[in-house]
Amino acid sequence: MVKKTSRKIVEKSKATSFRKVAENFYEGDKVAYDFEYFNASGVLIVHAAIAFADAVTIELSGWKCSGENHYEIISLLTDITPPNKYKNNAINHFRKIIGHKNLISYSGDEYHKKDIDKLWKHLERFIIWINTILD
Repeated sequence: MVKKTSRKIVEKSKATSFRKVAENFYEGDKVAYDFEYFNASGVLIVHAAIAFADAVTIELSGWKCSGENHYEIISLLTDITPPNKYKNNAINHFRKIIGHKNLISYSGDEYHKKDIDKLWKHLERFIIWINTILD
């Protein structure tokens, strides 16, 4: 059963813009990581994942989650994406990334290289699935 999500209609042509934003966050993460700004790197990973997810939901359905609860997008992704061998694992990787959003931004916890390396792996695996849909 799909949970109701807060969503808004977005022109499907905007999917390309969301993907470019996601790629910008992704590339920015590499710079932050290289300078050992690990919390900044983590924030960029989280926002890259969200923007990639938005690109997919917009491309496939013309919908974008509009609430503050980023877990809602998981239900939307699950509902609208076609099944493939990567889907369940990819959504689990996304869920793990989203789990760090508030911690990395607001808790005052310091993230370290090993923490970001884990998040990076989740993002890379999520992007593999995204590319099967958007390419």
